[in-house]
Amino acid sequence: MISRNLKNVLVVSFGFLSLFTAYGGLQSLQSSLNAEAGMGVISLSVIYGALILSSMFLPHILIKNIGCKWTIVVSMGCYVTYSFGNLYPGWATLIPTSAILGLGGSPLWSAKCTYLTISGNRQAEKESKKAEDVINMYFGIFFFIFQSSAVWGNLMSSLIFGQDANITEIPEENLKYCGAGSCEEDFIPTANTTRPAQNLINTLLGAYIGVGVLAIILVAVLLDNIDRDMAKDFRSNRTSFWPTFLATFKLLKNRTLILLIPLTMYSGFEQSFLSGEYTKNYVTCALGIHYVGFAMICFGATNSVCSIAFGKLARYTGRMPLFCLAAVTNFSCIISLLFWRPHPDQLAVFFVYPALWGMSDAIWQTQTNALYGVLFPDHKEAAFANYRMWESLGFVIAFAYSTYICLSTKLYILISVLILTMITYLWVEYQLHKKRCHYHESAMSA
Repeated sequence: MISRNLKNVLVVSFGFLSLFTAYGGLQSLQSSLNAEAGMGVISLSVIYGALILSSMFLPHILIKNIGCKWTIVVSMGCYVTYSFGNLYPGWATLIPTSAILGLGGSPLWSAKCTYLTISGNRQAEKESKKAEDVINMYFGIFFFIFQSSAVWGNLMSSLIFGQDANITEIPEENLKYCGAGSCEEDFIPTANTTRPAQNLINTLLGAYIGVGVLAIILVAVLLDNIDRDMAKDFRSNRTSFWPTFLATFKLLKNRTLILLIPLTMYSGFEQSFLSGEYTKNYVTCALGIHYVGFAMICFGATNSVCSIAFGKLARYTGRMPLFCLAAVTNFSCIISLLFWRPHPDQLAVFFVYPALWGMSDAIWQTQTNALYGVLFPDHKEAAFANYRMWESLGFVIAFAYSTYICLSTKLYILISVLILTMITYLWVEYQLHKKRCHYHESAMSA
């Protein structure tokens, strides 16, 4: 029989699976579906810009006042509004709903991370295990279930859009503009795709709204309110607003957190590249929009399996070898994408890159989340708010320059951020190693 803590982890995981089946599918399609004037990519930039703003104060305030459970429920409601905005896409609908989603994003993820960390610590204490191992396992389980949302959301889009009678073959002469080899201002890669019929888009969005509402009901009904008493005590003490507001920024005095910023921002860069650039400049450009979902399914399936595998493997290998594996894999993919000229005859290759990217992203997500939980156990809400803030900044920067610079330049930027990430991360590990050695020497001498 599973423990109560594991039951709660599973409820959170399936709630996020349902919610991000909708949002993940929509994010993958934005650069292709709402390509006019870059509206789709700009809406994504607004989402992560609002997410940065919300990271500054909302997670700590909401979690402390209403607890993790109800913070998750309220934030999920913000995500569902974005699906409604896409029903009638335009600046007046997409931008406001993007801002609402962004404001709910940081509280959602901070509450989830805090909830999993509390559950892991409680279970470790109950079983007399190392807290770091249980937290790692819980994050692995969460990302195993959560990352499969990319499979279901994108499967829905590809199956529905695949019924479009207007699908046409892409002219051979247009394929030379796909990939990183060309940077022609007078050619837009998404010109290679025909927007799906409106009735098919409405069918997809109706399904996305349904699974989003299901996520809210699942969490509201089945999730235990494990920090209810802490929230109640916080409200009764009437703590001043400003200390709560400034909690996220106070943690920036911690040098370790500063060194983790490149690693956290890279997570935003690499995810935005796959969902925004790879889908548009490789898949949609050479195959058509109806293949985007199938390509992202490879990402989601690999990410899901690797998340739980690496969550367990970290217990034996530690974090560092896994982070190095992710870095080498991403670096190899980026170099290869600089030279690859996508063509429909190379169909299998279009799915290899997302699969490899999914393996790397599984490491970036599980290990970075667990690392924050281990390094800042006394400041969980503020630490995870910082995580979302800096990751979102990576998203914002990547989406903001998406329509202004060549794809090859974007790939070089990605390589540069990756190199900086590994330098600062390895320095953090070196400092932690020194602290452990000093602690053991002190214990021996005592």
